[in-house]
Amino acid sequence: MFRLAALTALLATAASADPGTPLTAEEFDALSRGRTLTYAAGGQIYGIEQYLPGRKVRWAFLGDICKEGTWFPDGEHICFAYDGLPDLQCWTFYDTPGGLSAQFRGDPASEPLVAVEDSPEPLGCAGPDVGV
Repeated sequence: MFRLAALTALLATAASADPGTPLTAEEFDALSRGRTLTYAAGGQIYGIEQYLPGRKVRWAFLGDICKEGTWFPDGEHICFAYDGLPDLQCWTFYDTPGGLSAQFRGDPASEPLVAVEDSPEPLGCAGPDVGV
């Protein structure tokens, strides 16, 4: 557990440096499709996203239920539209030495998200009706 926390802190520090050129939609798709990425911000796990074919995604904040969605390019941003959520979530993604990182649109001073774990396994989703 200590090693994961230390790695998360190191990656967050690396991601805060100049991230370079934003990924295009094609580059983002090639790096993310078929993967399940765990993201952290400021050394704390933030959430997990599974990237599916056809620009579909499945997202969950840590310990929360999953949201299905889609993504699409909007200039240099990758925007996500999730079922049941009214607002788009738009990010600029970078392929940094510390891993895939994302900066939220409209808040360049915020801590970027950094992918700290990568898995080919699907996202295990809890639902509101599990066990009912």
